[in-house]
Amino acid sequence: MISRSIFLVGPMGAGKSTIGKLLAAQLQLPFADSDKVLEERTGADIPWIFDVEGEAGFRRRESEVLRDLCHGPTQVIATGGGIVLMEENRQLLRTYGLVVYLQASTEQLLERTSKNANRPLLNVADPRARIIELVQQRDPLYREVADIICDTDHCTPKQAALMVAERLSQDATSQ
Repeated sequence: MISRSIFLVGPMGAGKSTIGKLLAAQLQLPFADSDKVLEERTGADIPWIFDVEGEAGFRRRESEVLRDLCHGPTQVIATGGGIVLMEENRQLLRTYGLVVYLQASTEQLLERTSKNANRPLLNVADPRARIIELVQQRDPLYREVADIICDTDHCTPKQAALMVAERLSQDATSQ
């Protein structure tokens, strides 16, 4: 039985939202996507928020959403790729749930994100170089908060969700 929320962290394109929905269904828990919650609250999409308020404004709003989700019911929560940038957020993740770092290769991240123009940080001349830069910057922070690390490279979202559920089960029985 899962008694704490499960936070999925990792770079954009690692599968947090897709795997999160499947994992939540498997664990019979509610699912929340912090980016979707933020968009619903503001009535604006993330690219618009970035354009108007910049990354700093977006990060402030993202932290507010995370704080609220932490105080909600036990659930599976897909977070934005940059949620770990703020120390306050890392503390919230560690305090209020189990953190699963979903990682994937640069090639997989590039392939998965190339189908979605809704990613302001990748609206650059060389998205591949930008993904490498973001992963290098954020990987140590993902690892700092992670209770479990799962590689999503060579599996379907359903297989990844099963793998995470299995790891969560093993983690729960070993405590």
